[in-house]
Amino acid sequence: MATKNTIILAAGKGTRMKSKLYKVLHRLCGKTMVDHVLTQVQKANMNNIVTVVGFGADAVRENLGNRTKYVVQEKQLGTGHAVLQAEKLLGDLDGMTMVVSGDTPLFTTKTFENLFTYHQNKKAKATILTSKAPDPTGYGRIVRNDLGIVEKIVEQKDATTEEQAIDEINTGVYVFDNRSLFEALHKINNHNAQGEYYLTDVIEVLKQEGETIAAYKMDDFNESMGVNDRIALADATRIMQERINRQHMADGISMIDPQRTYIDAGVKIGSDTIIEPGVQLKGNTVIGNDCYIGANSEIRNSVIHDHVTVTSSLIEESEMLDHSDIGPNSHLRPHALIGKHVHLGNFVEVKKASIGEGTKVGHLTYVGNAKLGKNINVGCGVIFVNYDGAHKHETTVGDDSFIGSNSNLIAPLDIQDHSFIAAGSTINRPVNQYDMAIARSRQTNKPGYFKKLPYQKD
Repeated sequence: MATKNTIILAAGKGTRMKSKLYKVLHRLCGKTMVDHVLTQVQKANMNNIVTVVGFGADAVRENLGNRTKYVVQEKQLGTGHAVLQAEKLLGDLDGMTMVVSGDTPLFTTKTFENLFTYHQNKKAKATILTSKAPDPTGYGRIVRNDLGIVEKIVEQKDATTEEQAIDEINTGVYVFDNRSLFEALHKINNHNAQGEYYLTDVIEVLKQEGETIAAYKMDDFNESMGVNDRIALADATRIMQERINRQHMADGISMIDPQRTYIDAGVKIGSDTIIEPGVQLKGNTVIGNDCYIGANSEIRNSVIHDHVTVTSSLIEESEMLDHSDIGPNSHLRPHALIGKHVHLGNFVEVKKASIGEGTKVGHLTYVGNAKLGKNINVGCGVIFVNYDGAHKHETTVGDDSFIGSNSNLIAPLDIQDHSFIAAGSTINRPVNQYDMAIARSRQTNKPGYFKKLPYQKD
């Protein structure tokens, strides 16, 4: 049975990144470079995906998991040598095999599918993915004859003046007849300045054997961008961010200033949501329909339901249900669950707490390790005191209760439905249903005390 396979090259160290982090694990728009490549490859419906690892092999495996098989290139002896490491997994298969680098995160599934289709239609033994470069300097040139048939790939340093004028370049992605690929890999040598086995030499071997070599020219040169340093990483991030934002807008999302809106790959956003400048939506975030995400808000790995308003606030690993709102300048820390029609005002912090439908937490309040019921009013400056220096404790507040301003609720604590906490109280004992709790010192006035102060003049 004919198979469709891909080999991802991810064994190089990437010294030009000047980083302790393995090159293909640098991130753009929320995913590592090699994850972007693998994601697009997977969508093209492969029978087998093999990733060649070397430096940082364990870290790459941890990042990609079981979405791919792995082989190890123990010594970095060139791209041809790297592909040859996959022979034990793919060598006996009929079909086609694509080779792509793990540091080219901008390639799309559509381009990969078009390349496979073109390869099949041309009945080629090898097909090179090419593009027209605005500035081809540094790239291998595709040399064709008068009939448009590929003659060879010429590297920049070996190109004649006439060949250097060619603007069709090799992107470094190929599709091969699988058996022909591995047979040719055993015929190449490392007789070059670098002492390495080059994958491009396979093209020459097949050409000399009279096999058909095709070249598919893709439309978007930007897709072929390889990332070798931090400058290229920033450029690739900009291109991918524009691609992500344009797709969301095409799907019915309004962005006030797309160039200042930062959305990770994989974030989901419902229709008619409006996003203001400076917003960052990260990780596995889901935004519902008809939401308003205000300027400079950041939402990470969170679920925001429909008709939610977020005003200049930070939300982490939390959930906001329909018609709730937050901000400005508030913070949902991990495991906060905000119910329907809940209002969280300015400078409110919530952590590992659930807040029931219709409850209002106006401003300057900390809610930690707590369960709040429905229709509660929490006044200004309330503190849920949840930490005793060694352990966290929980507070529960029943429905329709009133928590007066500047109250301290010391956990563990149970405040039952329809309770009233007087402003300025420090509460550390249970409050029964319908009770009012007052816990503050009686006011005492000292007549004339001001005049006794030593720094005052008569």
